Amino acid sequence: MKPLIEENWDIEIKPANNLLDLKLKDVWHYRDLLWLLVKRDFVSFYKQTILGPLWFLIQPIFTMLIYTFIFGNLAGISTDGLPQPLFYMAGITTWNYFSECLNKTSTVFKDNANLFGKVYFPRLIMPLSIVASNLVRFGVQMLLFILMMLFYLSTDVHFSPNRYLLLFPFLVILMACLGLGLGMIISAMTTKYRDLSFLVTFGVQLLMYATTVIYPLSTALDKYPTYAWVIEYNPMTPIIETFRYGFLGKGGFSWQSLGYCTGITFLITVIGVIIFNKVEKTFVDTV
Repeated sequence: MKPLIEENWDIEIKPANNLLDLKLKDVWHYRDLLWLLVKRDFVSFYKQTILGPLWFLIQPIFTMLIYTFIFGNLAGISTDGLPQPLFYMAGITTWNYFSECLNKTSTVFKDNANLFGKVYFPRLIMPLSIVASNLVRFGVQMLLFILMMLFYLSTDVHFSPNRYLLLFPFLVILMACLGLGLGMIISAMTTKYRDLSFLVTFGVQLLMYATTVIYPLSTALDKYPTYAWVIEYNPMTPIIETFRYGFLGKGGFSWQSLGYCTGITFLITVIGVIIFNKVEKTFVDTV
């Protein structure tokens, strides 16, 4: 008769029967892996580069200069009376965070197929690490935006940050969840339909022009009232408008628009989690 050996397991892997089961307990158990993935993404971004983390600042600064020259000076598009560099930097900072979360999450299954097929860890760790690592870049670009605000506040230019600035943490959560949800949906679908990966590449760029990054919502409503609903119903528009309204005092803020954006973001995130959980069981056979 074999002696009874007491086995103490750290984690027990069970099949997921509930599509809404996020396995948050497992995610917390693997928090060290999450931190390592965030650190890896951050270091790999500037490793073997000459300017290093300065690239976090160079990209938005050059984008802001080009937008100021083309859309502000050549096209003469209104910026609601705000200094053009500050107006564009507000849109670029918020849009960059959303688009980076969406772009990188949308290829998470394809990019990590070999890793997923060899070792177990909660698959949700990977998209969460993308959202967290992009938060570092977003923080650096926010610092640049705040420095620009302080510069203009020290001049004769007048704009008024207000109490709606307190909504900033909520806006960051909305952007992260929206990028995460859409990214998980696209990532799950690209395991069967690779065409989507090409569509996302330029689709995100086109979506930017249907968002109030380079123009205010008021201009779209004034000049193209028939088609402005496309911009109004874009869930990123209320986020950027609220961001500008809180920090700069100009924008098309309304609780109704923000409530609509919150509802759509919640719905997309839930759908993304369901599809992601369903596909993660079988994607190794199809990728």
